[in-house]
Amino acid sequence: MKKLLIALFAASLSLGASLAAFAADAGKVGVVVKIGGIPWFNAMEAGIKEQGEKLSVDAFMVGPTSADPALQVRAIEDLIAQGVKVIGVVPNDAKVLEPVLTKAKQQGIIVITHESPGQKGADWDFELASSTGFGEAHAKLLAEKMGGKGEYAVFVGSLTVPLHNAWADAAIAYLKENHPDMKLIGDRYGVAEDVDKSRSTALDLISAHPDLKGFLAFGSQGPIGAGRAIEERRKVGQIFVLGPFSPGQGQKLLMKDAISGGFMWNPKQAGEVFVTLADKLMKGDEIKDGDEIEGLGKVKPDFENRNIIVDQLVPINKDTVAELAAMGL
Repeated sequence: MKKLLIALFAASLSLGASLAAFAADAGKVGVVVKIGGIPWFNAMEAGIKEQGEKLSVDAFMVGPTSADPALQVRAIEDLIAQGVKVIGVVPNDAKVLEPVLTKAKQQGIIVITHESPGQKGADWDFELASSTGFGEAHAKLLAEKMGGKGEYAVFVGSLTVPLHNAWADAAIAYLKENHPDMKLIGDRYGVAEDVDKSRSTALDLISAHPDLKGFLAFGSQGPIGAGRAIEERRKVGQIFVLGPFSPGQGQKLLMKDAISGGFMWNPKQAGEVFVTLADKLMKGDEIKDGDEIEGLGKVKPDFENRNIIVDQLVPINKDTVAELAAMGL
């Protein structure tokens, strides 16, 4: 009898430990980004960690080794297997992720996305800049630098990143309507999440198009790669590179005018918002029109498309870049 009681006690301890471990996993928030190890997502990871500590949420980031949608699918599958409570994603390919995000939701996991408005399989997507506002801001600046005429090229992270392509659509439409003497080369090039591909593509385009005067590069590595190409070909002041990039990574190129500037939102702030929204949704709170949400301000959600979009553009130029870089961005 004594042995039986000991065995039952041991079994109960084991079960309790298992349940405790499951409960801990159930409260976890895992955020899968496009690629690990680059400044933009390093800043986002800092925001995730700091806000997690502030709100007592076990939050962490997963950064694949390359901008490959298949690696994101695998990472999300791993998080589902862990039984996390919330999965956040910055998608490389919205379509490819639909099935695995739907699977997560079917298993009761909350799904939050960023840089993918209207993402199927997500409970909510949040943006710190509207597609039209972001695209047009860059287009206006490029037109100013180019004097409203000449050839330009457009880079995006990939042809399957919805937000980058929405920015490109807005920028191209604005330039077509307002600056008819600016001519787009081809359509767009899906290289702007890879600095080496951005550089080599820019070099090829410079060689093939003597009248090329500008690059719009939507994707944090695009302006860096194109800026390096401009510097190599000694085209500084003749070809202008605009786009969002990590200030710390691109500061030297900007100060030498190899990059002419751009706009961004704060990726660290985006990391904080992932955790803030996760915490709110895990507690069962609904997101309502007019809510004041830390990091987003007063929101006006699009309930039909499950989007929360605000405009918080930060200019990147010679006057702001040092301060932004000092913030770890």
